[in-house]
Amino acid sequence: MVTTDQYNPNLMVGKKILYVHGFGSSGASGTAKTIQILLPSAEVIAPDLPLHPAEAMDLLHQTCQTEKPDLILLDWMLPNVSGIELCKTIRKNIGLCNLPIIMLTARDAVMDKVSGLDAGADDYITKPFSMDELLMRIHAVYSRYELANEKPSTYQIGSFTFDSPRHTLTKGDKVQKLTSKESDLLLMLCENLGNTLERPVALKAIWDEDTYFNARSMDVYVTKLRKYFAEDPSVQLLNVHGVGFKLVVNETAGN
Repeated sequence: MVTTDQYNPNLMVGKKILYVHGFGSSGASGTAKTIQILLPSAEVIAPDLPLHPAEAMDLLHQTCQTEKPDLILLDWMLPNVSGIELCKTIRKNIGLCNLPIIMLTARDAVMDKVSGLDAGADDYITKPFSMDELLMRIHAVYSRYELANEKPSTYQIGSFTFDSPRHTLTKGDKVQKLTSKESDLLLMLCENLGNTLERPVALKAIWDEDTYFNARSMDVYVTKLRKYFAEDPSVQLLNVHGVGFKLVVNETAGN
């Protein structure tokens, strides 16, 4: 039996695990409950996929958007849908492409494992497997994911230093205190530096809803951020018409 000495017991606290299964409701329920017992501080979500492939894809996408899982357990054999194709679809989706995926399957041939990993799975477990093994694989995969996606707390933006935890934007000895919304928006822009941050993505992440009122509110915060950066011509917060905003730093502009 796995003991807490073998892994970090706090790693999955508050995390959501999406279990995309090929069982009927009863089989999936039993497996999901067992995982939930082993990981009581996490939440296991196990929706029943529709038989029609397009409807299954839609439900999976909707579930990911609403539940925002931290890790996916994906069966290879699904009703009328290939887990391999589903894995490839997840990897192509900009909002889901970085999620860790563990594929579960009875296929144990070497080429099957290669196909699963090539489709984008981070790990591949062949059935039958023990719940202890699954638990350790979940912790191993998620530990690597967290390490690879560890975010910096400060960002250098031209001559400015943005401290996300402290909500400050500093240039020399001048410190500008940011509101939580300004800081959240600037953080998303920094994480997408040089790339377009789409309006709907920012609105849902920061304001929870993509509404006209929230969109106007975001425009106000963008204007305020532009004013802060006005002292450094190398920093530009561009409007990408009909799409969103892009934070760029032209290193030669300030010289």
